[in-house]
Parts: sequence; C-alpha cells; structure tokens
Amino acid sequence: MSGLNLPMQAMAKLQGEYLNEATALWNKTLGRLQADGSAEPAKLPDRRFSAAEWAQNPAAAYLAQVYLLNARTLMQMAESIEGDAKAKARIRFAVQQWIDAAAPSNFMALNPEAQRKALETKGESISQGLQQLWHDIQQGHVSQTDESVFEVGKNVATTEGAVVYENDMFQLLEYKPLTAKVHEKPFLFVPPCINKYYILDLQPDNSIIRYTVAQGHRVFVVSWRNPDASTAGKTWDDYVEHGVIRAIRAIQQITGQDKLNALGFCVGGTILSTALAVLAARGEQPVASLTLLTTLLDFSNTGVLDLFIDETGVRLREMTIGEKAPNGPGLLNGKELATTFSFLRPNDLVWNYVVGNYLKGEAPPPFDLLYWNSDSTNLPGPMFCWYLRNTYLENKLRVPGALTVCGEKVDLSRIEAPVYLYGSREDHIVPWESAYTSTQLLSGPKRYVLGASGHIAGVINPPQKKKRSFWTNEQLVADANQWLETSTEHPGSWWTDWSDWLKQHAGKEIAAPKTLGNKTYKPIEPAPGRYVKQKA
Repeated sequence: MSGLNLPMQAMAKLQGEYLNEATALWNKTLGRLQADGSAEPAKLPDRRFSAAEWAQNPAAAYLAQVYLLNARTLMQMAESIEGDAKAKARIRFAVQQWIDAAAPSNFMALNPEAQRKALETKGESISQGLQQLWHDIQQGHVSQTDESVFEVGKNVATTEGAVVYENDMFQLLEYKPLTAKVHEKPFLFVPPCINKYYILDLQPDNSIIRYTVAQGHRVFVVSWRNPDASTAGKTWDDYVEHGVIRAIRAIQQITGQDKLNALGFCVGGTILSTALAVLAARGEQPVASLTLLTTLLDFSNTGVLDLFIDETGVRLREMTIGEKAPNGPGLLNGKELATTFSFLRPNDLVWNYVVGNYLKGEAPPPFDLLYWNSDSTNLPGPMFCWYLRNTYLENKLRVPGALTVCGEKVDLSRIEAPVYLYGSREDHIVPWESAYTSTQLLSGPKRYVLGASGHIAGVINPPQKKKRSFWTNEQLVADANQWLETSTEHPGSWWTDWSDWLKQHAGKEIAAPKTLGNKTYKPIEPAPGRYVKQKA
C-alpha cells in the first residue's frame, strides 16, 4: 500500500507511552504479590478475561494485561498512519483481525480457565473439544449453535401456509390467515437473497411474518432458490424481472388486487426498489406502500464492507465468476459469504466459539438465529458482480437514469408510494445513516424510524419482549445526525409503529379467503417449501 507513512514523531510518542505503561504494569504486578506468595486479584476490563481464573493467577493476569496494552498500542499505530483513507481503514481492519486472533484466551497453553476445566474433567473437555473440532472441519464452518436441534419447517419457519407459485428463481409462499377478516390489499415480503427468508419467521413468538398475518394482512413471501450450477448464470435483471416482478404479477392475479403493500429487507429492499423503478418506467405503480428495512439505495457509505471492494477486486470477480468469465459463469459460495460476515465481528462470531467449542469442550447452546446464520446461500456470479460494480463500487443506483435494468432506465424518484424506512443504530452492514439517505432519493411521503441494536437483532424485535427502543422524527432533514439530535425515543419495538402506519395503506377489511392461491395458482406444497431447504 504505497503512500502510507507512520510519522517518526508519532512513533516516538507511542514508544515512550508504551514503555511507561509497560513499566507501570510490571511494577503493579510485582506490588500485587504479597510476602507469602499469594496475589490480590487483578481487575481485567475485557470480557474475554472476566473469569476468576484470569484475575487470580498472577501470570495469566499479567499476560492478559500485556496483551491489552499491546493491542491498544498497535491500534494507535494504525490510527497514526498517514495516507489514503481507504488504505488506512484496511490497515486498521487487518491489525484488528490480528489482535483478535492473538488473544491469549484463544490458546490452551495460555488460557487458565480452559486449563482448570481440563483438570476438573480429567481431560474429558479436551477430548470433547477435539471431537467438536473434527466435526466442524468436516462441516466446513465453526458451530455457533447446536444445529441438530433445528429443522426448517419443523421448529423454525413454521407459520402455516403453502407454495402457490414457483419458477427457477423463487417460490412464492402464501400464509393462512389468522383473522376472520383481512385487509383488501395483500402484502409481499422480499427477503435478501444472500440469506434464507426464515429470519423473518424463526419461532412463532419472534416471527415478523406471523405478526403481520395476525395483524390482518394477507401475506405472501418470496423464498429465493439457493443457486447451483444450473442457475449460476442468473443476472440482476433475472432477480428483478423473473423474481420480484413475477411475484407481484402472481399476487395480483391470485388476489384480484392491482395494488399491494411490499417490504424489502437488506438486499431484498435494493432488488425490490429496483423492480418498482423498472415498473414505474413502464408506467406501472403496483404498490400502495413500500417498507425498506436496513436497505442501501445510496452506497456512499457502506461501512466496513467498503474495505473489501475496489476496482481490482471487482474485476477479479468478473473474470472468475462473472457473465463473461472464460470458463463460464460461476457461483459465489455461500460459505465464503458467511465467513466474511463472521469476521466482521470475529470475537463474537468466531473466537468466542473457538474457545468454547474446542478449548473448553462446551457444545454451543441451541439458538434459532445462529442456526439461520449458519444456513448459508450461494449467489450467481453475474448477479453478484453486477451488484458489486454498480452499487458498492460505482454507486449508480442513486443517480436517475444511470442504470438500465430489464431494458428500462432506473429512476428511484419515479416510485409513487408512501415509504417506511427503518435503520438499526448499531448496524455494521448497513450503517443507519446510509439507510437514512433513502429519504432524499424517494419522492413519496416518507417516515424514517431508527431502532436500537444491530442489523438482525434490531429488526427481529417482537413487541411482547418489551426490549430495546426506537426513535422517530417527522422532520426529515438532509443530515441524519441532525435528524437524530431532535428525534424522540420510544421504549419497546418499532413493529407496533410500523403496523399502525401500514394499516393506513392496507385498504378496507374483507372476509379472509378460505383457501390459499386460486384455480390458476393452486397450492404446490406446504410452506416453507423445498427451496429454503436446499443447502449451499
């Protein structure tokens, strides 16, 4: 990375501070030792070293404190580098990855907590850890939960319904009403194609799909096919034309309604918005309202994901798995995607499980969200390459007419529908400020809501849990942080706010249908269908 420089003055300052702190730490450690050889417990601020074994063992406590000092100094060095902003960010990311991997808690020889457990279990924890390591090597990823406990359609993705349409892109699920009457305008969920849809339907008590059905909506969901070699050539246009637009057509024909309400989550929101812009160019406005959850339309600030994307990297992808690759289009393997996202938060999603699973021999507990997180999906190379280049790299979607999709010039401002926009305050995949910029791109009446927590936990926040909070502000000023400064915080889930908003656009109540689909679109199989069960 040419052009990067660590100023000598900054380096000298850091060296001096490091020597002073290291000397003070050594002296404090010596002072903590008492005449009889016992030690007063050290105070370790990092949760990786929170167990009593670290504090009570002078050598382990000293090692942990030296590690924390080294980590802090290395990051200060990375912050002091002068040069290109993106190159500096990559340096910081790489240094943080190394720091997290080098933690003494990650090694049996340095982890007193794991050593104690090995002694107490007479080596059984080591044996169990090795068995779990071999299991994870065979399955190709670190176990974050007990995956044997869950089965799609049995105890996750259990909301009752049926597949009423399918093609080689997706299955369309319709859900059985839970109320005697439903709103006349049907509702469509478009989930991200980089994950499986059932993040929206994990368990009955945290399913936003079931919640929406219970609120009196006739609900349909796109369940994307997990691509294989036969669909490796699918493009972004295919996901728009033969995915979202085809789903809209099917719902119109099943329900007899020209207008529906639609929700897109993450990349699903980007595909849905593109599809609606394509239809707007054709003179169609099929949605009565649009909801976008943690969705990027303006890719000016993509957070930590920006580190992985540049012209060289995108071109390499195009040459290897893109539409014009010498050996034909290929797949972006789902496990590669999953690994990338895990290492965005390595302590929580990687090293935490390395220590627990392998060093301590503890099987991870069942957790539906982490089961879903490990159920990865592939992506067709051409679709993925188009997405990388035209959004993350060149940010063309936000520019009216800059992109042609399905033969139409894309202009998001031509979508004529009220819009509910949601961002999560601690989202590291779609920064909430970036989700907010959609308020400046879409022309219909808009409501922006900011939820607490991250990309998934912020979205999946059922009201009965009475957790977290959300912020609202009717004044949609251009600057996101200015909007936040004058916003109002509300306790609990944003779902109730969204539900109240959605009812205003859902039409009158009519008798709930007694059957799913219709004579043309007959039920093919029970929900959740076959596609969601396909493995990467």
